[in-house]
Amino acid sequence: MNIPADLKYTKDHEWVRIEGNTATIGITDFAQGELGDIVFVEIETEGDTLSQHDVFGTVEAVKTVSDLFMPLSGEVAEFNKTLETNPENVNTDPYGDGWMIKVNMSDASEADSLMSAEEYGQLVGA
Repeated sequence: MNIPADLKYTKDHEWVRIEGNTATIGITDFAQGELGDIVFVEIETEGDTLSQHDVFGTVEAVKTVSDLFMPLSGEVAEFNKTLETNPENVNTDPYGDGWMIKVNMSDASEADSLMSAEEYGQLVGA
């Protein structure tokens, strides 16, 4: 299982890459593995300002639909539009081409509440 050390994680299995005031967000390798083949990613919150823990979209797999939760408060600045035609990128490259949204953070201190790679690994038993 791949858990990059340079990212932050949530108990809901989202990952966060922080660069300046921008956070790139997706779901973890563990999450995509548990969901199975991703067939659809729906994110209609681009341009919206959401609070930490709000639902920002859904991911649909062959066997289930799962909500996606905001790890940090802020404005959803960008949605990875390649996922509209290639949702399988979430399965094949969850930390690269499978990223989901970019957020302009409104409170960078919220990142302190996220888990390290080591802590996330303990959560998922890696």
